[in-house]
Amino acid sequence: MTKDTTHNQINYWLASAERNRLIALDLFRLKHYDACLFFCHLALEKILKALVVRATQKPAPYIHDLAKLAGLAGIFPDSRQLSNLRTITTFNIATRYDEYKFKFSKKCTPIFSKKYLTVSNNLYLWLKKEFPKK
Repeated sequence: MTKDTTHNQINYWLASAERNRLIALDLFRLKHYDACLFFCHLALEKILKALVVRATQKPAPYIHDLAKLAGLAGIFPDSRQLSNLRTITTFNIATRYDEYKFKFSKKCTPIFSKKYLTVSNNLYLWLKKEFPKK
């Protein structure tokens, strides 16, 4: 990839990640908790994909596993962060398939959703700090 292409892809992933983060906040306010957590996952996936593009100078892979993306990006979360990334990865799967979606929506109480909205936002802000470093 050319330097311009890499730069454009990174900017695309960052802008899309921020948009999805804001959508997650709006969905929480509207009490659409399962959708909120799905968008939390998307925001983290996209900021990680920006970091993968920066680290590899290649297009981001077509995967959704947040822990795997962190590894590809050369990001090393602590054990708590890694556990949270793995949990949030399940929000992607849980909202895509009807059987899982139903079970997941029952799990998405206001307290559970607020917890993972906060966790996701903290992870997002931590990942965002990685950009000035390189």
